[in-house]
Parts: sequence; C-alpha cells; structure tokens
Amino acid sequence: MPIAMQASFSPQELEPLTAQFRLTSETSEDRTHSVSSARLLDAAECASYIGRVSGLFGATANSVGASLFAKRYSYMVAVPVLYAMTMYNKGLKASIDNCHVESMLREDGVWIPKLRLGDWETSIAGDHDRREWRDRVLRSLFADNIGKLWRALSKANRVSAATLWENTAVNIYWLYEKKIGEAADSAQLSRIREDYDYLLSAPGELFGEKSNPLGKFDSPKVLLPEYEQPIRIRKTCCLYYQTEGERSYCSICPKDKE
Repeated sequence: MPIAMQASFSPQELEPLTAQFRLTSETSEDRTHSVSSARLLDAAECASYIGRVSGLFGATANSVGASLFAKRYSYMVAVPVLYAMTMYNKGLKASIDNCHVESMLREDGVWIPKLRLGDWETSIAGDHDRREWRDRVLRSLFADNIGKLWRALSKANRVSAATLWENTAVNIYWLYEKKIGEAADSAQLSRIREDYDYLLSAPGELFGEKSNPLGKFDSPKVLLPEYEQPIRIRKTCCLYYQTEGERSYCSICPKDKE
C-alpha cells in the first residue's frame, strides 16, 4: 500500500473506498483490459479499448460497450471521490492524468474494474474556504476527467453524451440518496444535504459543460408496481438491452414506458 495512501486515510476511512467503491493500489495482471484513463482521449485508442471491453459485456456494438463502460467508470471514479469529499472532507486527486483503470473479474466472471490513482496526495477542506475547496475537487473530477472522457467516448464510439452523463447521474443519485448516510454523524448529514444540493445545481463549467449535466436528469420519482419505493424513470436508454442474451428493457428505461 502506498505510503501516501496510508497517510491520507485511516484504515476505517479506507475500508469503504476500497472494499465498496473500487479504489485500489494494485496493478492488474490483465493489461488487455486495463488502461490509463488519459490514453482514452485519443480517438483510435478509445475505439480500440472499448472494442476490447465490449466483448466482456456481450455488447453488440461499440456504442453499447461505451455506455456500459461509462457506468463502471463513473462509479469507480465519482463515487469514492465524492464519498471522501463529503464524509471525510478530503479531496482525492481525480484529474484524468492520475487515473488508471485496472481490470478485475468477480468470482462469477463479471468484469468489475477498479480505479488506481497514481498520486494519493489529498487536499483537506479548510474551516472557512470549504466551498472554494469543493469547487476544486469537483472541477478535477468532472471537468478535468469525466467530462473530457465522455466527449471522447461519444465521438469515437457514436454514443450519446447524454446517455453517458445520465449513467453518471444515476450513480451519484444512488450514493447521496441511499448509500452515503448509512454511517453518517450529524455534521456529515449536514454536508450530505449541502453537497448533494450543490451537485445538482453547480455551474456547468465545473463539469466542462455549458449547463449542469446532473440536475437535468433529476426528474420526479414515480411508483411502479414492482418497486416498494418511488423511482426515477431514465430520460435516456443505457443500451443494456442490446447485449447478448438480453432483449428486454430495464424497468426504469424510458423505452419500456413508450
């Protein structure tokens, strides 16, 4: 384990980041499906890599593989960074040059990659400048990483950037609405509410976009027969139904409601 990793987080803080949210300090032996995130900004490299991982999803086209990759990438990058920001007041260095996708297979054979950071140095929120510090963390995560990558994925693999952003939004909604408050104290609960509200209304420039790409998918929840609690219906289709063996839409897919 890198010394900077140990110095930045206590064992209790590291546990959810690594065990649940897929941060790792280890390099995968599978280099075919591992890649430095910055390499995916090259159109040819991006199309080639998505072509390779598409086979792991049973995707019928690169557009499908790109969408399913984006689900995994946004989870393993956005979720731990936002969790550390809100719960610990610590900022991970999440710019695209610092991120590496490490290929991992679950015991059931499902491809669940992990995120390795080249530099584990963290920033700490100050008592009087947390809002400015939070903007820096979010800009590094979104404008300097996810936003750049989604534009590259969209162009190289002919998939809608809106689909990629909604895949991201779904992970963030889940984190703040269902997951992050499980072990929170009163101060953390206050930050959860404040940070989540800000994520849905922050200026588009923090995401490298003209407008906020998370708030636009925050539609009213509806109650469906198969769910006990109201859920959001997506505005875009994630294309999962176009994988091998799947011919039905997800229950929250807009195509299923047409």
